[in-house]
Amino acid sequence: MRKSGPPKGLISYLVLELLDERPRYGYELLGEITEISGGHWEPSYGSVYPILYKFEEEGVAERVERADEPDRKYFALTDAGREELAEKRREIGAEARDFGDVVLGFYHVYAALATDGRFEVDDDEGDWAYSERYSAWIVEQTIRHHERDFGEFERIDATPEEFYAEAADESEDDSAE
Repeated sequence: MRKSGPPKGLISYLVLELLDERPRYGYELLGEITEISGGHWEPSYGSVYPILYKFEEEGVAERVERADEPDRKYFALTDAGREELAEKRREIGAEARDFGDVVLGFYHVYAALATDGRFEVDDDEGDWAYSERYSAWIVEQTIRHHERDFGEFERIDATPEEFYAEAADESEDDSAE
């Protein structure tokens, strides 16, 4: 599978999020970021360790000694790190809808144009193709994340415009209460 890199600054954010859960060491962070991205991002030592050392220098993270693994360099967030993470969450939250729209837009354009022969995706390794199976996999991943975070759900047949209009109406109703 061809790997592409994440948007600038996202690895730093993910390191903050993961350190907020519990102290971790660099190699562990590499594996977890790869897993979170579904295998599409494989950060290198050359990206994660400088982030950890920068966080340590800035007081965002600190090294933690572990008696059971004295040779590993574990890092934990400091209070300053939790403040930094809270700020990053606000920034990302403000951009999340735009980011989601871009991702969905690319998916729909790809589905509409790549499937009717207008263009071909460069697929040297033979593992990238839009198909019913691929589409089902995308839907399955989305459902799994939704069920993990929110539980069962009902299908929504609204267009994006109708959906956002309904969400705005619900938000206004909640504000009035």
